[in-house]
Amino acid sequence: MSDVRHVLVLPDRDAAEEVAEALADRFGLGEEPQLVREALAGEDDAEDAQWLVVLRDEEELLDPAELDEFAGEWDGWREEP
Repeated sequence: MSDVRHVLVLPDRDAAEEVAEALADRFGLGEEPQLVREALAGEDDAEDAQWLVVLRDEEELLDPAELDEFAGEWDGWREEP
């Protein structure tokens, strides 16, 4: 079993929370994605942060292009490892 992870980058917390909920509906995930706040380099303001949705895909069942398109619905993208 591999340790494949996908990271979706979203513009704010609300979008990240919506994506995390919608991922389970759209892709039938077995476990809850992890939400992580990432401050932008050199920025101290809480508004200047991106939110990451991290999901494990140990069996490599998720299509990276489909995840990227999905994140784009919330003005986000899938980060390449």
